[in-house]
Amino acid sequence: MGEPWALDPDPWPVDGPGYGEGEDPEGGVIVGSGRPPADPRTRNLRVHGAGRPVRSGRPVGPGGSGGESAAERLATARGLLRRMENRSSAAARPAPAPGDDGRVLPVVAPLAPLLPGGGLRRGSTVSVSTGPGSTSLLFGLLAEASAEGAWAGVVGAPGLGAVAAAEAGIRLERLALVPRPGADLVAITAALLDGLDLVVVAGAERAGVRAADRERLEARARQRGAVLLALGAWPGADLVLGCSQVEWRGVARGAGRLRSRCAVVRSTGRGTGASGRETELLLPGPGGAVAEREEIRRSPMVDEPAEIPVVRAAVS
Repeated sequence: MGEPWALDPDPWPVDGPGYGEGEDPEGGVIVGSGRPPADPRTRNLRVHGAGRPVRSGRPVGPGGSGGESAAERLATARGLLRRMENRSSAAARPAPAPGDDGRVLPVVAPLAPLLPGGGLRRGSTVSVSTGPGSTSLLFGLLAEASAEGAWAGVVGAPGLGAVAAAEAGIRLERLALVPRPGADLVAITAALLDGLDLVVVAGAERAGVRAADRERLEARARQRGAVLLALGAWPGADLVLGCSQVEWRGVARGAGRLRSRCAVVRSTGRGTGASGRETELLLPGPGGAVAEREEIRRSPMVDEPAEIPVVRAAVS
């Protein structure tokens, strides 16, 4: 299993957890340090492969401090894209099926009925409403395309779990993470749309993204043939997906383990009809990926407590 690429303008925040220098809780590649390097070729770069991570050198700018400008952060993002492209190969990308023009990116089978055309249309903008089940739903939208060779990026989601993403079927070696874009959320998202197939932007509403910026990102996605996925509210999205009636399964009579989460997933927007579409799914299912509701009947949902023998002492 590979590890995600991670680009973070400030991987050592003052109020962050106590990771050592250059350490990132998600692993992957950290590009940029919040401090300008003396030589752009010696940025703090951790590449995970076989064995231990290799660091190209401690980034030290004039006086050993300072902060990266917006232009430097954008240059870093574009440099990450170039490195990702260099590591990919044409052989790794499967040829389109006959009659498939590549305009629709596949999703896991349980989600296909919710989407017009059975997948994510290139150039479209999709909003995933926040709340219980939203991250698993997002992973389900990324997993199948990732497995078939698509590249994905996630901007503004520092709490995203790489292990959960891998369990959902996402190929981490084709996943770029920008956990803390700061004030450059729009510019970095636009840069990633230039080179990736799917780009997730989280917290746009919280970051105060303006309507004009949203329209600019939507236009960039259309021009580049990418899919823009917003985790949270995104007025004007082509499609909106959300979860309701969320319920965990697996614990009963005070014993057992949580095995899956049931939810009603609903889609509204262009191509879904006046009333939208909805279905019951497991987010996640017993194996960590999105699964059909019927999976509940095919797998044990409760760990039965072991029988405890009762010993009665003979009373004379």
